[in-house]
Amino acid sequence: MKYRYLSLDVFRGLTIAGMILVNTSGNGDYTYAPLHHARWHGFTPTDLVFPSFLFIVGVAMRFSFKAYGYQLSPALRTKILKRAGLIFLIGYLVHTFPYTHFDLAKLRILGVLQRIALSYAATAFLVLTLPRRYLPSLSVALLLLYWLILWAFGDYELTTNAVRRLDLWLMGPDHLYHGDGVPFDPEGLLSTLPSVVTVVLGYLTGTAIQETDNRDKLIVQMVFWGIGLVVASLIWNMVFPINKKLWTSSFVLITVGIDLLILPVLIWLIDVKNYRNWTTFFVVFGANSILAYALSELLAITLWSIPVTEANGYQTTAYSWSYWHLFQPVFGYYPGALAWAVCFVLVCWVVCYVLYRRKIFLKI
Repeated sequence: MKYRYLSLDVFRGLTIAGMILVNTSGNGDYTYAPLHHARWHGFTPTDLVFPSFLFIVGVAMRFSFKAYGYQLSPALRTKILKRAGLIFLIGYLVHTFPYTHFDLAKLRILGVLQRIALSYAATAFLVLTLPRRYLPSLSVALLLLYWLILWAFGDYELTTNAVRRLDLWLMGPDHLYHGDGVPFDPEGLLSTLPSVVTVVLGYLTGTAIQETDNRDKLIVQMVFWGIGLVVASLIWNMVFPINKKLWTSSFVLITVGIDLLILPVLIWLIDVKNYRNWTTFFVVFGANSILAYALSELLAITLWSIPVTEANGYQTTAYSWSYWHLFQPVFGYYPGALAWAVCFVLVCWVVCYVLYRRKIFLKI
């Protein structure tokens, strides 16, 4: 690679900031619609955040494997498995916190960090064992296979889709997410298959970035592919709906397509035009991405766990109390919920900035 792309670090930090922002609204009842996930079929800006992180994982993978000559050596195999295992473990440590009501019989097996771990490991082994020329065809085949499985073994609805059926059969209802009113995991095992494609497409993008010396040509190519994938997604959506919770194949195409439109803008601004004064905020998050996400989840859980008694005797939590007494009176309902979320992001950033200045990074 002829150039050092700061834009890649900024993109990673942007996704982490977005994940924290949309996960921690001051009050879910007064959150602006674009900061909610689509209830089922459909797409909102919030639905872009998580797949964008997986996409940049794939981009970074291309550069991190260079030191190993893109060969699956025993040392690299150990590193991949260790990293995936640690991310998986961190997922459990975060979401069972503060461990006062830990129940192995009702432990949610999968989740956001677990999906990152599985997608990372599966993609790593694929790109290191298969010739690169096969990866685009493999991606198409996996997306078509996933469509076929969901069509053949259920439908695209909440209670009767193949993702839920497989998870119920393998893990049982007590080990699934219950936030949608029924046991169904939006990070289900079967839907990990298309999420792997998200990472593979990120890896292919990283390859193009690494091997293209002409940045203007690179930007044009990324925009071309981005528009093409978005159009293909909208066409596919007519028969296979865009759905984040099922991580449908059309969802993969629209999210990667949008990423391929955002990233060249960042490359042009940061690496071509050298507008970098604003980038530090996002670089701080990008440098400690897993730690930043884990910190945000632990802090939010802590605020939800601290009981607060109102003057009238009503029992609430520090999380809710801070919204109703500090933000809603000043900003109002919806702006207050957003202001709370922005302040929460800033608190997490300050912690990460202190670690960044001290060169403390969570190395996995």
